[in-house]
Amino acid sequence: MLKKKAMSSERASEVKRKGHADAHEFAECLGIGRDYTSDPRAKKDVIDLQGNTYSVKSGEKKWQIFLYSKNRFKQDYNFQTMNGLGDIFVACIESFPESRAEYLRNKDIYKKKLENSMIKLCLKLNDIRLLKAFIDKSMFNSGEVNFLVIKEEKQFHVFWNKDVVEILSKNYKVENSKARGKNQFNNQKVIFKVSDQTHGEIEMRNDSDIHYREVKFWLGKRLTFNLLRGNINIKKEIPQRRIILYGDAIKKLKKIIW
Repeated sequence: MLKKKAMSSERASEVKRKGHADAHEFAECLGIGRDYTSDPRAKKDVIDLQGNTYSVKSGEKKWQIFLYSKNRFKQDYNFQTMNGLGDIFVACIESFPESRAEYLRNKDIYKKKLENSMIKLCLKLNDIRLLKAFIDKSMFNSGEVNFLVIKEEKQFHVFWNKDVVEILSKNYKVENSKARGKNQFNNQKVIFKVSDQTHGEIEMRNDSDIHYREVKFWLGKRLTFNLLRGNINIKKEIPQRRIILYGDAIKKLKKIIW
């Protein structure tokens, strides 16, 4: 099994620049151009003149939903109120020593130590109420972001946050990872599956001095996009703006877009 390569700083910068460009392009499609504001720390890539907030996603394969260190889980009020979820994330991180050199000398010891916390995390997220809260927090900062916008080729597909949370949480099967080869361990990740396809994962990043003892949550673009489209029958296309609205996004944005 090939080892995954960490994203280079140059590639990360390129992805960030493209994200800013896509957000600006979507703002122009909304008709606000340079008048839009943003708050990336709160996942608000675009804030329109009426105060509606949008998380704009493009990407070719995967979306990094979050990449957090221990302090984020300890200090973020929402994670701390999710029935112990924040504490489990902290325990996952603390399974590894502060020194990455020590981790590299004894990888097997610390990966084995991680298993217990990842099992607990999986059990928690099998509670659909907690899963909904986790998805809402991770993708929409607990409802602060109103819409998910997915750029596909030259069009922007817009989904209401609650529609996204409901569809993902109802369709995900949550399970722990299994070792696939020699020198690997079970229960190193939490995996989100639909019909035996992996849609996303929660995993530890220990691959560099910069990204060490961090929790990463990612979702696959194509599978997520298809899952959302496949579960919402009502949509409205606005060709002149290159925007397609789905479900409750249609009535929520009616006064703004047409």
